[in-house]
Amino acid sequence: MTIPKDIPEKWFPLVLSLKRKKQKGLNGTKSKKRWTEEERRVRANDREYNEKFQYASNCIMTSKYNIVTFLPVNLFEQFQEVANTYFLFLLILQLIPQISSLSWFTTIVPLALVLTITAVKDATDDYFRHKSDNQVNNRQSQVLIRGSLQNEKWMNVRVGDIVKLENKQFVAADLLLLSSSEPHGLCYIETAELDGETNMKVRQSVSVTSELGNQNNLASFDGEVVCEPPNNKLDRFCGTLYWRDKKYTLTNQNMLLRGCVLRNTEACYGLVIFAGPDTKLMQNSGRTKFKRTSIDRLMNTLVLWIFGFLVCMGVILAVGNAVWEREVGSLFQSYLPWDPPVDNFLFSAFLSFWSYVIILNTVVPISLYVSVEVIRLGHSYFINWDQDMFCSQCNTAAEARTTTLNEELGQVEYIFSDKTGTLTQNIMSFNKCSINGQTYGEGTDPLAPQPKRLDFTPFNPLADLDFCFYDDTLLESVKVGDAHTHKFFRLLSLCHTVMSEEKSEGELVYKAQSPDEGALVTAARNFGFVFRSRTPGTITTTEMGRPVTYTLLAILDFNNIRKRMSVIVRNPEGRIRLYCKGADTVLLERLHPCNQELMNVTSDHLNEYAADGLRTLALAYRDLSEDEWEAWSESHRYADKAVSCREERLAAAYEQIEQDMMLLGATAIEDKLQEGVPETIAVLSLANIKIWVLTGDKQETAVNIGYSCKMLTDDMTEVFIICGHTVQSVRQDLRRARERMIELSRARDGGKEEGMEGCFMGNGFREGQEGDGTGGREGGKQLQCPPPSSNLMDNISGEFALVINGHSLAHALEADMETEFVSTACACKAVICCRVTPLQKAQVVELIKKHKKAVTLAIGDGANDVSMIKSAHIGVGISGQEGIQAVLASDYSFSQFRFLQRLLLVHGRWSYLRMCSFLCYFFYKNFAFTMVHFWFGFFCGFSAQTVYDQYFITLYNIVYTSLPVLAMGIFDQDVPDQRSLEYPKLYEPGQLNLLFNKREFFICIAQGIYTSVVLFFVPCAVLSDATQSTGVPLADYQTFAVTTATALVIVVSVQIALDTGFWTVINHVFVWGSLGLFFSIMLALHSQTLFMIFPNQFHFVGSAQNTLLQPVVWLTIALATAICIVPVLAFRFLKVDLKPQLSDTVRYTQLVRQKKRKPVDRSEGGACRGLGSVSEGRLGARGGSRRSGYAFAHQEGFGELITSGKNMRLSSLALANFASRHSSGWIDTLRRKKPTHAHTTPSASGESSPAPSCVSGSVPPLSNSSSVLGGSQDTPIEEETGAAPAQNTQTVPALSTQTPPASEDAAPQGSAQAVDAGVLTPAAVRSRGGDSPGGWTITLGAVQEALFGWKARATASNSPRPPSVPMESSQIE
Repeated sequence: MTIPKDIPEKWFPLVLSLKRKKQKGLNGTKSKKRWTEEERRVRANDREYNEKFQYASNCIMTSKYNIVTFLPVNLFEQFQEVANTYFLFLLILQLIPQISSLSWFTTIVPLALVLTITAVKDATDDYFRHKSDNQVNNRQSQVLIRGSLQNEKWMNVRVGDIVKLENKQFVAADLLLLSSSEPHGLCYIETAELDGETNMKVRQSVSVTSELGNQNNLASFDGEVVCEPPNNKLDRFCGTLYWRDKKYTLTNQNMLLRGCVLRNTEACYGLVIFAGPDTKLMQNSGRTKFKRTSIDRLMNTLVLWIFGFLVCMGVILAVGNAVWEREVGSLFQSYLPWDPPVDNFLFSAFLSFWSYVIILNTVVPISLYVSVEVIRLGHSYFINWDQDMFCSQCNTAAEARTTTLNEELGQVEYIFSDKTGTLTQNIMSFNKCSINGQTYGEGTDPLAPQPKRLDFTPFNPLADLDFCFYDDTLLESVKVGDAHTHKFFRLLSLCHTVMSEEKSEGELVYKAQSPDEGALVTAARNFGFVFRSRTPGTITTTEMGRPVTYTLLAILDFNNIRKRMSVIVRNPEGRIRLYCKGADTVLLERLHPCNQELMNVTSDHLNEYAADGLRTLALAYRDLSEDEWEAWSESHRYADKAVSCREERLAAAYEQIEQDMMLLGATAIEDKLQEGVPETIAVLSLANIKIWVLTGDKQETAVNIGYSCKMLTDDMTEVFIICGHTVQSVRQDLRRARERMIELSRARDGGKEEGMEGCFMGNGFREGQEGDGTGGREGGKQLQCPPPSSNLMDNISGEFALVINGHSLAHALEADMETEFVSTACACKAVICCRVTPLQKAQVVELIKKHKKAVTLAIGDGANDVSMIKSAHIGVGISGQEGIQAVLASDYSFSQFRFLQRLLLVHGRWSYLRMCSFLCYFFYKNFAFTMVHFWFGFFCGFSAQTVYDQYFITLYNIVYTSLPVLAMGIFDQDVPDQRSLEYPKLYEPGQLNLLFNKREFFICIAQGIYTSVVLFFVPCAVLSDATQSTGVPLADYQTFAVTTATALVIVVSVQIALDTGFWTVINHVFVWGSLGLFFSIMLALHSQTLFMIFPNQFHFVGSAQNTLLQPVVWLTIALATAICIVPVLAFRFLKVDLKPQLSDTVRYTQLVRQKKRKPVDRSEGGACRGLGSVSEGRLGARGGSRRSGYAFAHQEGFGELITSGKNMRLSSLALANFASRHSSGWIDTLRRKKPTHAHTTPSASGESSPAPSCVSGSVPPLSNSSSVLGGSQDTPIEEETGAAPAQNTQTVPALSTQTPPASEDAAPQGSAQAVDAGVLTPAAVRSRGGDSPGGWTITLGAVQEALFGWKARATASNSPRPPSVPMESSQIE
């Protein structure tokens, strides 16, 4: 969905309390609201009555401040930070002259700078929140007040008002639909802001209110609604309308929720039920959390530790002062008396303690926090400026919308991704098909040159110009009149629920409820079988230029249990035929026995299509005699009118007629992935990042996309499906899955392969156990067993995947089930959660944050992803087709999922590396600087005298050492960006938090203390006996101070030169420039000029010039530098030589490449191809495996809507609107049905089927009630792997389909459609010469395993693959 620029909706408040707080009444008094609302009572057109309940207004408040409260509230928030309070405390101490050895400006300047920068940033953010709030709250809506429509702002809409909506308008609040301009009170809405689905859905008013079409009738409407209290259930609403002494049941199908957009409907009226924070959209928005990085949290802890260390040092020095004053200082009282406030040694020690706290506070200078913010800002700009993350198609650059989380990008362990619009493009294309054993479509002959796109216009003037197909053999088959091909496309043009609008002659616009149907009907249209129009009883087509009208006798509607739909039509000659399309797993077993040979070949084609990640449907037909039709029609009418068990009787009637069908073939639709999705997921998986897909789509669709984007592969050990409807069954499923994982892991590790094949079903159940677990006799004992320890589950070997439905997830998220779910899911390589609500997405993220203590990232593109984005440590918004809500709530945004790879592996890793290096060095240099004062205290009578002059103390962190460490923190790299992408294992140190932790902190502190000891005692020892050339002693305080300060600056400059791994011009200028700046400023401050102007401020006159002219001083500085640096050099040399890190190995390989550029370039390609051939060969080697590629984004109920004729009239406005939205979906299900029960029969199609496959006659218990509104908008898959097709040939025998004699098609039944013997099977077995999927280059075979985490795989004969067990998509809702 595209939201106009003037509607940047900001639905979500920063803080939304699910429980009511005190709310100021409309009369100006404050009254306490009930904590929970048991029921809601709303009376239409009666504000006075509704105001008694003090329902929330429709005003949205996301801002935190106003002009009056900003300064006090913001300062209060900032001083809640430990560091800011600490520095404020120091500032107060420095204002006391008796204890301060330093000027107050050394603290107040940096503190004011930090507070000001933060306040400006907070004010800017809040300004945009105010602006967004005003934009939403001031939108205009038409409210019926006192019999006339008046324009009111959204903020002024109240519960009980009647609101008029017009086409393309957002719904202002949760409304009860009263009437519509469409027939029968129907209206069409788009719910992308709610559930991410862009296909349209239908809502219908209660019949008694649908007649209130004008303002006068609506103004007199005084019905009262009693309904459930506000909640977050998007797919549920329970209420009752009381009007004229009658009551009418209200359901979710009568509701228009805030966030929806009215489509294809001229106007409608609705009664406001929930407003503002009570709307279901707001209830699902979740809380906005203040996000902080793990390094921030660690720094807060370290600051407290350092403060404790500071207090300890102050106590030690204060005790020393007390002892010295008592034993030695008392001897000097006659000429050095204590200052007036001091009258004894204890009070002197007390003041000395606070003086040393001030002097030693530079162990944590406030410049640390300023520098951290500057570095993060620089990293954010690098993300914004990255041309490799710029999308030229949509002219959108990556944007870092926060500056506080950059280093957290280098520590992500879990990614939670939406599917529709995030992994996929929302584009469906007819890609391949199989007709009578012959496969057509792209890639049928990989050795042939790339074919041109077919031009259908000369052949068919009604063809869709946007349709793409490249195999001209299929078009030729249509042109020559092949009977099977004509039957195939005739079925596609008749068996559907698409609506057609013809604005002008030949200008057709299809309105499909699901994108799959739109793609299939468009394909039939281009190949000469054009669907033109329909009525409740007819379907009109144009077949090869000839208009034909069929009588529509019945629609056997689709649902998630049947997984198929059929139509029964009568052709102009009077022959009756049933056309059926559906999942191959349910349709193939309903074929006539004579189809066995054709079914085997078609199954092979379906297998190939599924391997390519395509969405498949099987097509079949059956000819009916008049007697058969009459008999079945009677039984159907009887079932349709049944009062009880209507659904079961209809299903039985459908099952009766859909038997002994003749197979026509299969279709394969590509649900296009976004560019680079499979490669990105593969690379992120190598970086030890686990990816979970949380989607509101159907399970079949999500699983199909999982295979397409290579999250799920046929090499996986097993894929588990959790679809229980009760807590007990879900617990049983999870425990069986864990037991199966442990069993397979032990067998794999111990080389035990026997007994593993054929004894488990794809969802982890043993044969004979009930899929839903409701009986669960065998599982009864397991329920009492505690879940395996986390260590056991963490050490599981093998690749597993978990698929769980929304209703099962609801049970899994309960408090007593959390541990079970987390331990099972986190042991899997991939997890797919289907049919989940926005709030469930957030709950899953919170669950992982709570139990795994891992950094999480959520990525999505729609308003339904906002809760998840807010809950995760890092939220990423895709600026796609579903609005801008995800972007507005996100921390980072870009336009393509593939950019996530670069965001994490390059920018995230670099940010983490730079921040860790910065912090380690910063603490080191400040301890080296500050601890010199500690040692000096033992030699100055504990008098709180500083070693350096106060200007050096002030400028040390601001001028002398700030720029070099900033340059390292902003520009440093250990390896270039391309190497970061080539070697994903480089990302793991961030996940394990190896570069900056408590251990590394103490190492830095120890090095700093060691340096301070050297810097103090070496000059002290040398200068104590040294003299100038004139014989004057050098053992004076000022010479010692200058020598120590100079040695300190040189040592820390050399140290940062060693720490810098990537030198730029800026690094050179900052490091050596800061060193030169130190000498320049020191000489200037010690000059006679400044002393003559400010004699009381500059006491070190001439000290620098005299000291630096002495050779012994430079010898002392060189000696101290060598003693400090040489051990560091030796340690690092030995560490790299004896225990190199992964980055050291990569740098080494880079040096080898640079030295041997040309030979290595040639060898790289070979190595890469060799590695790719192993991986791709295994992915393609399917053997006898069988997995259904069925996925169909369709909902039940639309067939009945068509045959009723309720939707056959659309206004001209709706037509004009739809013409510009030809890709929209159309209708949502009209009913929610009760679950039915059946059992699943295991598949017999191969003994080690690696993926979902089952040809069963019955289906497990499922429910049509979904967790989110409406149907699924499935999306596309564009594979980018470079693997070549198989280098083997497959000859398909000519097949003859035996068709019953009564057929409208006069083609001879014995005509065979043979496949040329030279045609290669596409993607059956991948070529060993294929490229590696991610395009990674390898130079040294010896380090492949260390760098990539890949183990060399043996041949198939030496390395038997664990059997993957059949998982049937029939257990899918």
